[in-house]
Amino acid sequence: MSTPKPRGRSPVLTEVDIRRVARNLLVEHGQDAVTLRAIARELGITAPALYRYYKSLDALLEALRSEFCADLAAELSTDIAALPEDGVVRFFAICKGFRRWALAHTAEFTLVFASPGVGKAETIRRFGEPFARIFLGAAAHVLATYDVVAPPADVIPPGLHDDLVDFQTELLAALSDAEPSLSAEKIDLGVTYLMIQVWARLYGHVTLEVFGNYPIPLSNPEILFDAMLTDLGATAGLL
Repeated sequence: MSTPKPRGRSPVLTEVDIRRVARNLLVEHGQDAVTLRAIARELGITAPALYRYYKSLDALLEALRSEFCADLAAELSTDIAALPEDGVVRFFAICKGFRRWALAHTAEFTLVFASPGVGKAETIRRFGEPFARIFLGAAAHVLATYDVVAPPADVIPPGLHDDLVDFQTELLAALSDAEPSLSAEKIDLGVTYLMIQVWARLYGHVTLEVFGNYPIPLSNPEILFDAMLTDLGATAGLL
């Protein structure tokens, strides 16, 4: 009579292992390839076993998104560490670093900044996250040390007023501990409107470049990007 074969032990897993496999699938095959079944297959376990670590695929994708934000913030922190304590210099270095990271990590950029199903409307506006803290910290330093030229209140489209007031409230809360400290007068509706425009142009340029959606072929998109930053700086009275 044959002796039954001992059952193999389940591999010892950590959340780091799961995210590593999920990231590899994302980078190599795109977000549609990131499924619990595919991750489990790569790890040699059953898909239901993953529920001990993440309650759903959305929860896993959200954890990945947070990890990528932290990676981006760490890279930007390294970029500005050796720069002068000048808000404009650091802010533009962060903008350039954001573009560089997005082009080098297109799958990660897509998940964090171009996937409405992950994090939904709050994806870009999580002020407490590492990337947002670095971005807003540099902006706060600019506002505190430069005479920023912002649009006057009478040129702001009336239909945006209520939305800008809400955003202004969030900005004031997020920058309440900024160093150097900011008074509420430094973040009026004009400045709030300017910050929205700056982000829209920065994000828009990077997104067009990442997805290859420029309306004309560009042999060197960086030239256009640098020109856009120069225009933003001049419009805001920083250059």
